Amino acid sequence: MTGGRVDELLDPPLVAALDRLDVLSRKMLRGTRQGERRSRRRGQGMEFADFRPYAPGDDLRFIDWNIYGRIERLFLRLFLEEEDLSLVVAVDASASMGFGRPGKFDVARRIAMSLAYVGLVNQHRVTLAAMRDGGAERLDGLRGRRKAGEAAGWLLSQSASGTLDFAASCRAIASGRQGRGVVVLVGDFLVREGLEQGLQSLAGRGWDVFALQVLAPEEIDPGAHGITGDLRLVDVEAGEDVEVTVSEALLRRHRERLQAHNARLRELCTRLGARHLSIDTREDLPRLMLESLRRGGLLR
Repeated sequence: MTGGRVDELLDPPLVAALDRLDVLSRKMLRGTRQGERRSRRRGQGMEFADFRPYAPGDDLRFIDWNIYGRIERLFLRLFLEEEDLSLVVAVDASASMGFGRPGKFDVARRIAMSLAYVGLVNQHRVTLAAMRDGGAERLDGLRGRRKAGEAAGWLLSQSASGTLDFAASCRAIASGRQGRGVVVLVGDFLVREGLEQGLQSLAGRGWDVFALQVLAPEEIDPGAHGITGDLRLVDVEAGEDVEVTVSEALLRRHRERLQAHNARLRELCTRLGARHLSIDTREDLPRLMLESLRRGGLLR
């Protein structure tokens, strides 16, 4: 049972469904301690995997003397190792994430709690991070189902405020990580600069990187949501404002620029070996977790 603050972010039926999922990493991972993650890497664990011929310098403790007694050749026993998986879930907590109905930050926070819960119930090392300004506020050292309430409380204490230096925040996450594993970035990725540098600082260090792009329907198609006429638009992060007349031509240019930006983000992720998924804030969270993220290779 979790209860408490977890229920403020996740419905009990979803929590029950998340109990059956696990985080998936495409890469062979090596943590700092033996944990719950079984890799395909052969090493010196307890479960037998295979034999290979002895080579000078190998540990003599793993020679199979029974084989030597039959064919007078030296072979080593190889074993599967249990490896520790580290899961980092970083949420864009800048002011722009407060936009939309429902707000992008509220949706991102629920996604982060869902992923953290999956990691905790599977005994992975979980870190939560709030990306804001030029850094990343962190909650480290979470492991086990009993930490779910602490994770939920920390996420609920966060709010969408300030600006975002995407590249600097990603570097802060990369510098504070332990072991190897999966990094999930949850945000709108609508940054003017630093997109490639930020993603590279994480993807270039052997982690599986997922970019979950959360967008409000008012951003995707403003015209369909009553955003028309003469408006004063305010950049909540830069503090700048501009008066515009929202015409069909302006809406068309907005859609074209958003599509071009998102195409660049997808291309960057592909080139860097990361994965990208675009999420409408209206999307059903259980469907996202149980279907979309499983098809996308983040969960299984």
